Amino acid sequence: MDDLRASIENWASELGFSGLGITTPDTGEHADRLKQWLADGMHGEMSYMAAHGTKRHEPETLVPGTLRVISVRMDYLPSPDSPRQTLENPEKAYVSRYTLGRDYHKLMRKRLATLAKKINAAVSGYDYRAFVDSAPVMERALAQRAGLGWIGKNTMLLNRKAGSFFFLGEIFTSAPLPMDEPYQGDHCGTCSACMDLCPTNAFPSPRTLDARRCISYLTIELKGSIPEELRSLMGNRVFGCDDCQLVCPWNKFSKSSPEDDFQPRHGLDNSELASLFLWSEEEFLKRTEGSAIRRTGYEGWLRNLAVGLGNAPSTIPVIEALQKRADHPSELVREHVHWALERHGVAR
Repeated sequence: MDDLRASIENWASELGFSGLGITTPDTGEHADRLKQWLADGMHGEMSYMAAHGTKRHEPETLVPGTLRVISVRMDYLPSPDSPRQTLENPEKAYVSRYTLGRDYHKLMRKRLATLAKKINAAVSGYDYRAFVDSAPVMERALAQRAGLGWIGKNTMLLNRKAGSFFFLGEIFTSAPLPMDEPYQGDHCGTCSACMDLCPTNAFPSPRTLDARRCISYLTIELKGSIPEELRSLMGNRVFGCDDCQLVCPWNKFSKSSPEDDFQPRHGLDNSELASLFLWSEEEFLKRTEGSAIRRTGYEGWLRNLAVGLGNAPSTIPVIEALQKRADHPSELVREHVHWALERHGVAR
């Protein structure tokens, strides 16, 4: 087993993973933090966060017999990439960097399955089950316990050599693999840039995120109307938000991903709000095929873009785009379009 540890890391590297650690299924102090967060209602409408009983914070109840958790990371930041240029142009649509390319779930799950097969070929007789954000798994907690980094004040897992622009995945196994030490220390120090510069003030305290105010939640998880008091704070962010990562000093060490599947598609890293707003549903489905953007649905996509257009300059393309959707059959879309037109002082 001790000799196998180095081989597992080499195989993971060959499969495109940027880091790997092994831990027990114990989530430690993170379990209590999760319980308190749920008790405070900060998960909003994400009812799945409170579902599944103890399975989220006790991995051995999710997969009985689990003795070890192999935690991996995969860098996703596209290259070349200028997120700030897009974010600072109010007529552009800002899409979170993790979703500019293909959906990472299938890619990572397939490679984790390959890694599990390699391990099984070396030491057979054990069970292996791979997860990539597809089950109630506290992936950041397990990654910290596996030595991959620490939990930053923005609740992201931070790595001194790679920042935070990476995905996480896990293999639950009954194999008694040698373990890594949990990551010790907190390298955020007195820095509070992520909290101070959050557009919607979604961090009530260090390492606590009120999802109900988070732009990622508002543009992806929330299915109804976006609270009016938060709309003007969202700027041009139409799917997710990277602000707390972009301002983090540790992300100067972020590495560009070599994965072609993570490179931007359909110009979504540099598109005009007005042009995206005029996509038909057929265009939306075609251009988001295999993309995480599908999660918000066409109606949610238009809702988000309407907010972005409401925060954009009062140019002719912006006004005309909104007016073309003023009588949209969706009440949700109409409400946000009318709000946007009122922001521009235009009668609908």
